[in-house]
Order: sequence, then C-alpha cells, then structure tokens
Amino acid sequence: MQILILAAIAFPVMLVIDLLWIGVVASKFYNSQLGSMLRPDVLWVAALLFYVIYAVAIAYFVISPALATHSVSKLVISALLLGLAAYAAYDLSNLATLAGWPITVTIVDLIWGMVFTTVTSLAVYFTAVKFLNY
Repeated sequence: MQILILAAIAFPVMLVIDLLWIGVVASKFYNSQLGSMLRPDVLWVAALLFYVIYAVAIAYFVISPALATHSVSKLVISALLLGLAAYAAYDLSNLATLAGWPITVTIVDLIWGMVFTTVTSLAVYFTAVKFLNY
C-alpha cells in the first residue's frame, strides 16, 4: 500500500515538473532537434501510462527504500541511477536505431532523466516524512 501512496504523490509532481521542462524550458530545443519526428498532437494515453509506470518504479526502487533507512543520500544515488537507466533505455535505443536521432538530445535527456527523477524523489520523500510520518 505504501508504494501506491508514494506513487500517487509522485504522479502529479512528475507531471508538473516534466510539463514545465518539455513545454516551457526545453520546447525550442526539442523542436529544433527533433522537428519532423514530433507528433503534431501528444498521444496522451501513452504519455500518462509512462508517468504511472515510472511513478510506481520511483516509489518502489527509490523512495520506499530511502524511507526505510531514513537515508537521503541513498535516495539521491538511487534516483540518479534509476533516472539514468530509464532515460538511457529510451535515448540510447533511439540513437542506435533511428537515423538522424541527435546525440545532443540523448545527452540532454540523460541529464534530464537524472534531474527529473531526483527532484521528484526528493519532493515525494520529504512530503511523506512531513505529512505521512513515514
């Protein structure tokens, strides 16, 4: 049950952070790098499915173990590694298989995956400690 509660907290945090990144901060970068590869409209079912799956993964692999040990350093290391692994699976596969996939997108995404996962994990961790007494 704890995993589902943590994932439920993570989900809106992830949406806000990632939509700010994709929609505001990095939108020009992605448009300039990926242009014709981007859909005119987001396929929201697929996007939301990613956020649900990733929220559960973050809760299970990062936040819950850190709460059990009360270790923020463990949380940060685990979040950095999970973010790197998850975003590497996507970006390095694209780099390996898609003609014209920019290496700059891969580099930016790998860094973003680590930042995104760590910031989300920290926000959920401190929310759980402060408001749920975990």
